[in-house]
Amino acid sequence: MTMHKTGTREEWLDARIELLAAEKEHTRRGDVLAQQRQALPWVKVDKQYRFQTPQGTKTLADLFKGRSQLLVYHFMYGPDYTAGCPSCSSIADGFNGIVVHLENHDVAFTAVSRAPLEKLEAFKERMGWSFDWASSGGSDFNADFAVYFTEEQQRDGSIGYNFRREPAVKSWAPSDSEGPAGKMAAMSGTNLATYVLDRPGLSAFVMEDGEIYHTYSCYSRGVDGIWGMYQWLDRAPKGRNENGVWWRHHDKYEHAA
Repeated sequence: MTMHKTGTREEWLDARIELLAAEKEHTRRGDVLAQQRQALPWVKVDKQYRFQTPQGTKTLADLFKGRSQLLVYHFMYGPDYTAGCPSCSSIADGFNGIVVHLENHDVAFTAVSRAPLEKLEAFKERMGWSFDWASSGGSDFNADFAVYFTEEQQRDGSIGYNFRREPAVKSWAPSDSEGPAGKMAAMSGTNLATYVLDRPGLSAFVMEDGEIYHTYSCYSRGVDGIWGMYQWLDRAPKGRNENGVWWRHHDKYEHAA
């Protein structure tokens, strides 16, 4: 017998209508937040970045593909990884279907990672993805947009991620590898210290009169809104119902016979 509160259809409807008021307020607040994002000052991008793509070397301007806006997903896939971060991979599973709509609404999209292009292409084929994915290896792009840090920054406490300074980490205890980040590092084929040098995020850019401007970035749980599975789980009867890292690369789940 369920331990959850039960009731009649009429009781459910009363409670649902009460919840609807809260949901509508949440939606209105989301609209206000979107306007606040769009009202942020634009910062001119003066540095010339180079990216490796299947079509050859491209500039940041090239990634716009003739459109006025560009959205970049900072995908955690460092040069020493053997697979993409499982969290980023779960988020990326939702990209294929939305790209055509963005591109037909004056918005270009690409994922960007530091790993060599051949690694990205191989993993992309394994995952069955079709969205654009560029390698920023050898450029300052990831560091400049606060999604890559060095071991020295890790040790001296100068990592500034998600607009906060992180405490110094001189060394990692063996038990750290048993935590959520350690488990995801293992699924990415690397160690914890290396894994956390790369970070997830989303950045937005606009081009006007031939000039590129950085308009917005978000990090950490700031990308929850584009993590499709969580939007569904938040509407499931038991919600996220989590106990640690439960997700996998989508081809690594043990499916029932």
